[in-house]
Amino acid sequence: MIEVQGLNKFYGDLQALKELDFTINKGEILGLLGPNGAGKTTTMRILTCFLRPSSGTIKVKNYNIIDHPLAIKNMIGYLPESAPLYGEMLVYDYLAYVAAMRGLEGGRLVDQIIELVETCGLKEVIHKAVHELSRGYKQRVGLAHAMMGDPEILVLDEPTSGLDPNQIVEIRQLIKELGKEKTVVFSTHILSEAEATCDRVVIINRGAIVADGATDRLAREFGGGAVVDVTLQHVDVQSVTADLRRVVGVERLEELSETGQDLLKMAIFSKEDEDIRPALYRVIREQGWDLLDFHRRTETLEKVFAQLTREN
Repeated sequence: MIEVQGLNKFYGDLQALKELDFTINKGEILGLLGPNGAGKTTTMRILTCFLRPSSGTIKVKNYNIIDHPLAIKNMIGYLPESAPLYGEMLVYDYLAYVAAMRGLEGGRLVDQIIELVETCGLKEVIHKAVHELSRGYKQRVGLAHAMMGDPEILVLDEPTSGLDPNQIVEIRQLIKELGKEKTVVFSTHILSEAEATCDRVVIINRGAIVADGATDRLAREFGGGAVVDVTLQHVDVQSVTADLRRVVGVERLEELSETGQDLLKMAIFSKEDEDIRPALYRVIREQGWDLLDFHRRTETLEKVFAQLTREN
């Protein structure tokens, strides 16, 4: 649905974006991740036709941002990081104003406001002035603004910035619900939010894409495979190490910190995405070791992000 091709952006001598290439499928929730200054906001501003690229282009359906900016704008709802709200207006009046700007009138205008008030949870504040609202409610009004006119695509720049934990959960759930019907692109530096919300993430660092894929796949790809944590009791460390090293697929063993009570806790690293649990369990059972804990884990997106965006 959206195809980014060779996207570059210069601000004077500073190159903010460097040959970005990626696609966004219809109905996908895509997260743009990156540290501050990575180029996330610039990418979104170009996608929404707010900025022109220095070279390259973005195609939305059969339109490109250079030749058909108005057609693309009609398909997109955009929420900047700081929602451009008019504080002196009542919430209802503000939404009515936005609806009129989107070409809605009469019964269609009223029906759309009623629907968005319900979807975004604005019923309690609909007759309050915008400046009286909490940060969370202002963000909800901004979302309603972005959704006005039922656009096919939502572009949300740091939609949970400045919200408290409860508000973050509410906005995250709302984005997931919206993703069932629309294509959603949002930027964030909250990695748990990306893991919980996105179908796929694109990680940008210093204007370039350093990773693109589903969060679990990136964790496996950049985390060096899965890890099985095993805790045994009343065993000989050298014997256990020798037997486990012979299991097919085991790449290395790491003895974790002492846990006391004659316990041995080990992290067993596998090669790539190979699941070595059945083979490990067979050895443990055959040797008659006392098994207290046995589970598989993968690298977290946080570790992958840190690895891909660290300075050098």
